[in-house]
Amino acid sequence: MDCASTLSIYSHPKPSTTTTFTTGHSMLLHRRLFFTTTLHCVRSRRRGLQPRTFVVRNDSSGRSGRSRRVYTESQSETTPLTAVKEIASFVLPVGSFIVVTFVMWKLVEKLMMPNKSKAPADEKKPTEGVKWSFAAGTNLLPNFGAKIERESKLRLNDFAKELRSFSIVDMSGRNFGDEGLFYLAESLAYNQVAEDVSFAANGITAEGVKAFDGILQSNISLKTLNLSGNNIGDEGAKILSDILVENTGIQKLQLNSTGLGDEGAKAIAGMLKKNSTLRIIELNNNLIDYSGFSGLAEALLENKSLQSLYLNGNYGGALGASALAKGLEGNKALRELFLHGNSIGDEGVRALIAGLSLHKGKLTALDIGNNMITSKGAFHVAEYVKRSKSLLWLNVYMNDIKDEGAEKIAEALKENRSITNIDLGGNDIHAKGITAIAEVLKDNNVISALELGYNPIGPDGAKALADILKFHGNIKTLMIGWCKIGAKGAEYIADTLKYNNTISTLDLRANGLSDEGAKSLARSLKVVNEALVSLDLGFNEIRDEGAFSISQALKANEDVRLTSLNLASNFLTKLGQSALIDARDHVFEMNEKELSIGF
Repeated sequence: MDCASTLSIYSHPKPSTTTTFTTGHSMLLHRRLFFTTTLHCVRSRRRGLQPRTFVVRNDSSGRSGRSRRVYTESQSETTPLTAVKEIASFVLPVGSFIVVTFVMWKLVEKLMMPNKSKAPADEKKPTEGVKWSFAAGTNLLPNFGAKIERESKLRLNDFAKELRSFSIVDMSGRNFGDEGLFYLAESLAYNQVAEDVSFAANGITAEGVKAFDGILQSNISLKTLNLSGNNIGDEGAKILSDILVENTGIQKLQLNSTGLGDEGAKAIAGMLKKNSTLRIIELNNNLIDYSGFSGLAEALLENKSLQSLYLNGNYGGALGASALAKGLEGNKALRELFLHGNSIGDEGVRALIAGLSLHKGKLTALDIGNNMITSKGAFHVAEYVKRSKSLLWLNVYMNDIKDEGAEKIAEALKENRSITNIDLGGNDIHAKGITAIAEVLKDNNVISALELGYNPIGPDGAKALADILKFHGNIKTLMIGWCKIGAKGAEYIADTLKYNNTISTLDLRANGLSDEGAKSLARSLKVVNEALVSLDLGFNEIRDEGAFSISQALKANEDVRLTSLNLASNFLTKLGQSALIDARDHVFEMNEKELSIGF
């Protein structure tokens, strides 16, 4: 407040006598008044805002008779002011530089230097996953709570509650590792609730498998144990096999993709010789070679309980198949054998079929897909099909039997009256081979599922099938995706749908149907079909025009039975999609039936 009044006074000075000023003197006086006023304002703050007195007076000692106004302060204050100005002009920049440098140095130190360790009592480590450390068959160690985060303990407790509360528990992909399994295994001891438990893909190793020791021996309620996707290796398989020798509850054991080799397979084989409870064992996608196959074959000679053996995606080869055949000759219990992707070839399938022909049991499922079997190997398969009275499911998918092999199997199917599901997809079968298969369906009412996908049957092959299925056969599931039937083939199939009353699932994916093929199918959809509930038209280059035709057909059919329509990966815009959505809503309004349409 004092500063404001002082500035007001000295901005407009009122001298006691009249004096004439020159321009230069006036500017000098103005500068001095401005600086002095500011300085006294600061000083007034420092001294408790005490006012100071300035005097303006005339001085007659000027030259040439001119007078001037002289502004003076006491001499004692003029000298320190000059000194302050000089010191301030040097000190302020230097001080500012020092302050900025100090701040920047502290900032860099904080970013670059590691944090100082805290006292154990105050230390709070970030969560690094679940960390447990305790031995198999024991309770939590006293210092357990100090080693893991509270959230991890709560999560594990929730998992344990699931094991105690539900009969089917899926804990796959939880990534709790070996130590977590030690804790959870406690919940399985004397557990009378859990029957089907999956610990798949949890980072469990051979060390973690030890957690079951003393646990599974006392558990008689658990029926299915899934450890797939855990790298337990041969060592883990040995530990688990020793434990399961005395187990009397587990009937299904899943060890897919667990890094098992021949030694692990042999350990399991040794367990199978003594265990009389296991019914199903899955060893898919492992590293089992001829030696491991031989060990399992020996087990089959002694085991009287195993019904399903899964060895898909291993390295058995022709020698492994031959060894397995020896075990099958003396086995009576095995019902299902899965050897998909073992590269057994024609020689291996010959030996395998020889063993199966002497098999004293009733095999119901045989998977020999993706095994480099040609028409030569198909001959042996056909011979077994002729004689078998128990086989229900046959998979020859992704081999190379061609038309010749298809014709041999077709001849065998004329005599077989047990197979209900056959997969011949991906075998380079053309119209000729498909025609032979279609002829079988004239008199065969047993086959209900036929997979012919990935064979270049073309429009002629589609016509051969359509002509037979129009009034014959009992096919409920027909899979002819990726068969190059085109719009013309779709027309043949569409015509069949007007009369066929058995096909409920039809797969026509990736056949280049285009809008023309879609229109042909749409005309059939207008007709009431009591059977068809699922139609797959994905990857067929269908555009909005085809979508409009299908939508109109669905609206026109007052009693449409279709519940699933797939048009994914076509060329539909928003207009085509909207039309199909309207049709879906119309079906629901008219029939109160849900129709799922995929784009």
